Amino acid sequence: MIPTLTSPTTARSPLATIGDLPFLPAGTTLPPLPYLLVVLVAAGGVAVALRRRRPTIGASHVLALTPWIALGSALHVLYVVGALPDPLAPFGGSPTVYPTVATLAGATWLAADAVADDADRVPIVLATAGALALAPVVAVAVAGGVSGSGAYWSAIAAVASVPVAALVWRALARIEPGVAVTGGVGALAVFGHALDGLSTAVGVTQLGFGERSPLSRIILELDWIPAVPVLGEGWLFLLVKLAVASAVVYLFVPYVREEPAEGLLLLGFVAAVGLGPAVHNLLLFTVTP
Repeated sequence: MIPTLTSPTTARSPLATIGDLPFLPAGTTLPPLPYLLVVLVAAGGVAVALRRRRPTIGASHVLALTPWIALGSALHVLYVVGALPDPLAPFGGSPTVYPTVATLAGATWLAADAVADDADRVPIVLATAGALALAPVVAVAVAGGVSGSGAYWSAIAAVASVPVAALVWRALARIEPGVAVTGGVGALAVFGHALDGLSTAVGVTQLGFGERSPLSRIILELDWIPAVPVLGEGWLFLLVKLAVASAVVYLFVPYVREEPAEGLLLLGFVAAVGLGPAVHNLLLFTVTP
């Protein structure tokens, strides 16, 4: 879930930039070696523990990770605007912030699975913990000031993405009724990419933000694309995002049927690749003057 856009006015100076390499988003960084080792060791330890314990994985568990996806994006926004304390800042760079938050989410999942007296409570605990961690991060971000135009266009993108995603999901279900097996995770994947596409389009067209991902930038900068109101040339980017997300959900149908735990978890990752950048976009728009 690498964030999509950079502010036209704010950016934090990274310690080790590797975003100039081909196909990597601008601003991609690596933290100092001690931080990198901490992240890798912690992530590896949690991954091994999860593999050994093998907690139940269902649609509700994957959906419970949604606040954690948003947390990673929100922390990176704090990094971009320079609001993270210096000792923690290296953990907020991209992509380091995402394995860092994934490790925290995995550890929370392990703890909830170990202490919960009812397996059905695990997703509730996981989602609640993520939401409680997210709330203060968002509060810190908006405490630095809110952009009226940024908040307005963020709201437009968020509201418009709901009917867009609903229409695409309904059309996908007509083409392949089997997508129902993916449940809320499949719907979240479509919604996340719809929100990412819409937020990127309005950010570039209405707010003057720049696209970080090279491949996305190519689509947004095609000269022969006719502009439309509000979205400008970004309507093609939105269309591509929706088409790719729909195709992936369609292809995951047999996988989820045969291996529901693995299929839903990987489909959740697909959803995160859309939802993470979308949340980053919306929050960055809101807090950037």
